[in-house]
Amino acid sequence: MLWDQHACVELVETADLGDLRRYRPAGGGLVSVNVGYAPHGPAVTASLLRAFRSQVERIDGLALAADVDDVDRIAGAGDTAVVFDLEDCAPLGGDLDAVGMLVAQGVRTLAPTYNHANIAGSGCLDTADDGLTAWGRDLVRELNRRGVVPDGSHVGARTATDMCAVSTRPVVYSHSNVRAVWDHPRNITDDQARAAADTGGVIGITGVGIFLGPNTPTLSAMSRHLEHAVEVVGIEHVGVSTDFSFDWETFREVLATSPELYDASYTAWGPVQWMPPETFLDLGAHLRDRGWHDGDVAAVLGGNFRRVARESWHPLL
Repeated sequence: MLWDQHACVELVETADLGDLRRYRPAGGGLVSVNVGYAPHGPAVTASLLRAFRSQVERIDGLALAADVDDVDRIAGAGDTAVVFDLEDCAPLGGDLDAVGMLVAQGVRTLAPTYNHANIAGSGCLDTADDGLTAWGRDLVRELNRRGVVPDGSHVGARTATDMCAVSTRPVVYSHSNVRAVWDHPRNITDDQARAAADTGGVIGITGVGIFLGPNTPTLSAMSRHLEHAVEVVGIEHVGVSTDFSFDWETFREVLATSPELYDASYTAWGPVQWMPPETFLDLGAHLRDRGWHDGDVAAVLGGNFRRVARESWHPLL
């Protein structure tokens, strides 16, 4: 099973989710699709979820998954299971009760902040990180209670470490590479990786060029981050995500027109390059060529994130 823990389509109701069929040559798997980030309030995300769910239900080869048994069934048929994630808590509108409503619509992962501070805590591009706020702590507890996986991607280092201390369930970095290999503010330190692993979480290495190296979205660059992460936290705590923007042309425009969300580290090496799904599908063979054992490849390509889902996606009694 190939489990892509985070990918992006254009955040408009008319986005074409048919592109997600590009994962099907993997022979079955899962993709988590983003449905909102910092600029979005509850109404926008609710509308996107309605539109995206309706579209997935109509596309051959895609199917919505409510639990891990659904994922196994869908992937076993050679199709792609679809769930959703959020980057930032803005789509909650400050209402913790909204977590339950989002879960009912298929949201399974949530990062409290997106690059910059909000009511939950600080972001990875902030010059100061005061850690998780009191509301942010309540949010992590509510995510645990409702069966949503807390995500440290885009979150400030101290805030994310606080998340790990508060959470009673696994905390992941759904799409974050390692700073020891490439020093980018969106990448995480070894200590951050260890803190997430101590919760039972997983570090999801991505295929975004500016996070892998100087805009180098190659399998070789990705494998260097994977191998460092495995050395730091062990094979059972490492996974993958493309963080691929199916709307990459639109996203490049957003980078140019939204300085309040991004900084120069996103454009210092020219237009952002992404690893497309077609290249990502070759990762398993590439790792085997580097000497990886089949069991380790299976764990990183999907088994580890599946284990987190099995432990986390059900509500606490």
